[in-house]
Amino acid sequence: MPADVDWRTDTFVVIDLETTGLDPRHDHIVSYGAVPVRDGRVRTSESVYGLVNVPHDVPGTSVKFHGIRTQDLEGAPPLQDCVATLDELIGDHPVVAHCAWVERSFLRKAFRQSYLPFTSSIVDTAVLAQRVLDVELERGQSISLEYATTALGLPVHSPHHALGDAVTTASLFIALASRLERGHTLTTATLLEMSSTPT
Repeated sequence: MPADVDWRTDTFVVIDLETTGLDPRHDHIVSYGAVPVRDGRVRTSESVYGLVNVPHDVPGTSVKFHGIRTQDLEGAPPLQDCVATLDELIGDHPVVAHCAWVERSFLRKAFRQSYLPFTSSIVDTAVLAQRVLDVELERGQSISLEYATTALGLPVHSPHHALGDAVTTASLFIALASRLERGHTLTTATLLEMSSTPT
């Protein structure tokens, strides 16, 4: 059960993945970045980042997006190392991600391949941003990380780099949660409920 505690007293783990595509059935994680948010602050000194070895060449379409080439992954640790690192960092804390369906689907597959369950609750900053910024979207659309961050006057750190995006998402999460508080206590459970039911 998600914690019914003030989000400012809780710990969240913000995760961003760079992949070879958006279909977890065929695509692979090529890098990951994660940073804790504890007591309402981004703990960059506890962040993790890593490359992941993949069984196939990285397609040119995804190289254009994140800049990670097949040769960059030669000698990179296997997926199991990525899972072990993230599993240790996440523990029993809720996860935060932007457009979280991507991270959720790839993490579930990665953990399953490593014989571990991925059962973490996830706060989706894209859904929270839609609430706060009151943006009209077509069905299936979501607010981009850069748009939401810029709209709130926050810096964008190294776009399309897993750790840069994780740090950007962490700052965005804090800003969104702070606005949603409106002077009242906002619990982790409420944030999870809000981010699963877009307006």
